[in-house]
Amino acid sequence: MSKDLHERAIDSETKFITLIGNPLGQSFAARMQNAAYKAADINMIYFYTESDCTHLEEIINGIRYMPSFAGCAITKPNKIKVIEYLDDVDPFCRKMGACNTIVKDSEGRLIGYNTDGPGFIRAIRAEAGFEIKGKTFFCFGAGGAGRAICSSLVYNGASRIFITDTALDAALNLSHDINSNFMQVAETVRSGEYSLVGQCDMVINASGIGMGRTIGETPLPEEWLQPGQFCFDACYNPRKTQFLLTAEVKGCRIMNGMAMSLYQGAEQIELWTGEPAPIDAMRKELIDIVSEQIQRTNDY
Repeated sequence: MSKDLHERAIDSETKFITLIGNPLGQSFAARMQNAAYKAADINMIYFYTESDCTHLEEIINGIRYMPSFAGCAITKPNKIKVIEYLDDVDPFCRKMGACNTIVKDSEGRLIGYNTDGPGFIRAIRAEAGFEIKGKTFFCFGAGGAGRAICSSLVYNGASRIFITDTALDAALNLSHDINSNFMQVAETVRSGEYSLVGQCDMVINASGIGMGRTIGETPLPEEWLQPGQFCFDACYNPRKTQFLLTAEVKGCRIMNGMAMSLYQGAEQIELWTGEPAPIDAMRKELIDIVSEQIQRTNDY
């Protein structure tokens, strides 16, 4: 629980947001969210509820009938199952089939959204000036991050997207879902087949390779990258994975996942409050969090 949460007075007007998922020990969402509410002088508090799908319906109904809740955030393993218990979902969330944000509207209805993909789109547009329409993409990783990124790219006008994963079934399933629910623009590429990388405007690493126990590794040999390509890594600890370091040397533009995390949180705040999120305060808090994580890793 963040220090700011302890310092803030709770009164009858305070609105609550809880993150529902399991496990949550690694999450820093409350710290960034509560820093934003403090900076914007919003009487709202974000906290954790560690729970899997077992009693998800009861938890969601509890939020529905407690006026103090403005909604909730959803993370694994609940993002798909929770849609069953909502009154409605927005068009992107419906097509993607996964929800990470629930808003209680003025009539008490629970409306589902997904801000992971929009956060990515907002990040590459705001921080890199990258426009999606008509562009071609290559994505390593078909898990949660890859699904959000690829779905949002197609929803925003990507002309072609190649998807690969060490788990072939995951890549096949994601390509099928995109082609069925969005547009027929996704193609599965077998792991290790890189000939199409050089034809792409953006190369994305959403595989997790390069972080944690795989620091120093990259999903792509450097010879396949081309100068001028835009390379994005969903990881931001380390700030530059081996994938990004290699891309930088090859003359590519690079971006890590910090801005995606920042803007997906901002999207949530704007949905819950109807007010612009304090981006600068959120960015500062996120940078502090990452710096502390890096220092903690170095201490070991």
